[in-house]
Amino acid sequence: MSRVLAVPVALLCYAAFFGSFVYLIGFVAGLNLLPTHIDKGLAAPPATAALIDIALIALFGLQHSIMARPKFKAAWTRLVSPAVERAFYCLASAICLVLLFAFWHPIAGTVWSVENQTARMGIWGLFLLGWTILFIATWLISHFELFGVAQAWRHARGVSAPEQPFRTPLLYRWVRHPIYSGFLLAFWATPDMTYGHLLLAIGFSVYIFIGIAHEERDLLAHFGDQYGDYRRRVGAVIPGVGRKA
Repeated sequence: MSRVLAVPVALLCYAAFFGSFVYLIGFVAGLNLLPTHIDKGLAAPPATAALIDIALIALFGLQHSIMARPKFKAAWTRLVSPAVERAFYCLASAICLVLLFAFWHPIAGTVWSVENQTARMGIWGLFLLGWTILFIATWLISHFELFGVAQAWRHARGVSAPEQPFRTPLLYRWVRHPIYSGFLLAFWATPDMTYGHLLLAIGFSVYIFIGIAHEERDLLAHFGDQYGDYRRRVGAVIPGVGRKA
């Protein structure tokens, strides 16, 4: 890809992903301003709705995991420029999220509903805290690198990627995967847990822990004993919990 095109393409992919991510926050929160959300969408019998929703979650999980693996990247970058490989990964993630938003089938029924207004406000505070943790964590490990803009910018300037040292800034000193910690908190912290919301929370939680296993295998292969020692000292998504010998 030419140096002129790389940055605009990466920025468009970033905008698509950022837009879908913002919608996801409202989707999980159940904002009625949106055309669809966790409890508002297409109708189907509960069993059919559950199968469709599981397929949508699985589609996102498979895309997110497979496209992140080194072997896939090596094959993919024979077809697309490495300068926009990560940007296209983010675009594919955005497309999968849009499909989830468009074809999600709510499942009626309440698992729990908190009536106390103070408690409800506290739970919504935890919901917002989850997204805040997630957002901060992306900046701690280079936000624009994570979403493919930095790679395109380096390509446009004709400079090589610097060697990435092993770092554990701020939140990463407490948990190995604060981005996933934020997601888990955001998906589960709700004062009104419907069956559809529960399915989404369980589905994404399963994906997260499968993703952690694959991601850590790659990190161990790349950083070796440095990452192995880190795993022994620091919890996975909860401080002190999930340390690996």
